[in-house]
Amino acid sequence: MVVVFTAEALQDNSQAIQTLDVLMRLQWFGIIFLPAAYLHLSDALLVTAGKPSRGRRRIAVRLMYAIASIFLLLLATGNLLGDIVPNGKPAPYLQRTLWTEIFTVFYITAMIWAAINFYRAYNLMLTRSGRRRMIYLMAGATAPALGSFPYLMFGFSFAAKYQFIFWGTATIINIIVAVLVVVMAYAVAFFGVSWPDRVIKSRLFKWIMRGPVTASAALAFMTVVRRGGEFFGTPYNAFVPFTVVATILLMEHAITFAAPLWERWLFFGRDRKELVLLQNIEERLLTQGDLQQFLEAILAAVRDHLQSPSAFVASLNDETLSPLIVAGNRSMLDQEGLTEALNQVNGDPRREFQWGNFWILPLFRRRTSNMDLDETPPLIGLLGVAHNENQKMIEPDQRESLWMLADRVAIALEDRQLQQNVFRSLADIQPQVEMIQRMRAAGRYDSKTSLIDEPLPHEADLANWVKDALTHYWGGPKFTNNPLIKLQVVQDLMQEDGNPANALRSLLRRAVDQVKPSGDRKFTTEWILYNILEMKFIEGRKVRDVASRLAMSEADLYRKQRIAIEAVAKTILEMEAELQEQN
Repeated sequence: MVVVFTAEALQDNSQAIQTLDVLMRLQWFGIIFLPAAYLHLSDALLVTAGKPSRGRRRIAVRLMYAIASIFLLLLATGNLLGDIVPNGKPAPYLQRTLWTEIFTVFYITAMIWAAINFYRAYNLMLTRSGRRRMIYLMAGATAPALGSFPYLMFGFSFAAKYQFIFWGTATIINIIVAVLVVVMAYAVAFFGVSWPDRVIKSRLFKWIMRGPVTASAALAFMTVVRRGGEFFGTPYNAFVPFTVVATILLMEHAITFAAPLWERWLFFGRDRKELVLLQNIEERLLTQGDLQQFLEAILAAVRDHLQSPSAFVASLNDETLSPLIVAGNRSMLDQEGLTEALNQVNGDPRREFQWGNFWILPLFRRRTSNMDLDETPPLIGLLGVAHNENQKMIEPDQRESLWMLADRVAIALEDRQLQQNVFRSLADIQPQVEMIQRMRAAGRYDSKTSLIDEPLPHEADLANWVKDALTHYWGGPKFTNNPLIKLQVVQDLMQEDGNPANALRSLLRRAVDQVKPSGDRKFTTEWILYNILEMKFIEGRKVRDVASRLAMSEADLYRKQRIAIEAVAKTILEMEAELQEQN
């Protein structure tokens, strides 16, 4: 399609006859392969719809490409088309030959065959959305198939007699082809993609706006400005490049500004409230860098308010107190003894105490709805402010301002901890969500797709799961809660042992052994992957010891480790696929 319409767009009566002849023959390069491509597309649709080829359709598609190659050879030798008619009415055209008649029969036959396959794929659709998009696809495929063939070489006498009808029909056909190609792309975009429908629609619409629409607008304004300059007697108008640049910049700015609006009103549907909430969270997310920047500003205000040489904020996570940020003289803070300050917290949310050279302000979580009024909120961190040697207490006005700043630190720490909990929850459900999206995408068109059996995970996801499992090979949350336990191969091993952890450990051991070369263990190049897996994960050695034993740098060790983990993941994926095929 690109070759056909690009070559047609470049044709101009002002060009030399030889150039026009080359462009018209180049246009036939796309026309020749269009029937075979349509049949190939229809075959792929049948496969996607659950009707795989038994060999005959695959051979037929290859045969169509071979026949198209023969026609291309005839085009190159000058036998497929005759000489150009430069003064043809209403436009120049190429004379037809006997081979042109044969190709026309081939073109019509292939298009009818492809249309039959389209209809067969439509009948295989059981879901309403699948049938609707197949109708879009069939409608979209009609216009390029009918609008690409050069009918002028057959109907030149009628076109010369009724030129207005010819040019009007050609213009209408080009407009219809442009619209229906977009419809065709919209329908095809859903095949084999596990993204939600709203994401596919939004990306396609945004690409159309940033690509064809912006280019067409720039070209249209450029033409208007150039023709206006010629009308006023100025062949070259300096406003032409300015108009092109301004049009592109304004269109891109307008698309960026309007994209969130059209996404909400056109593509979010009944899920608008939830998706808008997620968008707002993404835009206002408090990242680690944002938190550090905010705390630096707070500590600067604290130090300036009390003329303090040093200040720090420590966060309490899982009963472990660790400093998030230290401002000023870092040597004044004894990080090893920081946990001793926790013992002096008496539960009073508004009482500071002295610890060494620091005034310590405990930071508590804000009271929640399910807490009693007399219940103390949980501690989430400490704010420490170093005082001068001659300063024994905080002035009342200083104390009020200091606690106001401490409250802001507590709010930031609490929000960050809540976000981390949300992130952990999202990380836990991500494999299940991806599995559901893949199953939804697989069952969208293929009526034979089983929604009972879980599809195979992606190799990238599997590699991450394998890395987590190997990291906690001898026990840990990344091992006991690993998504690999849900694999069918692990479930079968559980029938022998009964323990999920032992079954997963046995699977990893088998997969690692598959990476092992034959023969006795050595420390040569071909044994590097196995030695990394064995020494680092199975034996639990430190990275420095493994790198030293294998005579490589730590950076090189991590690169080889990634390759080794991917090899283990690929082995497990093959074992799971083989087991599912047997079942």
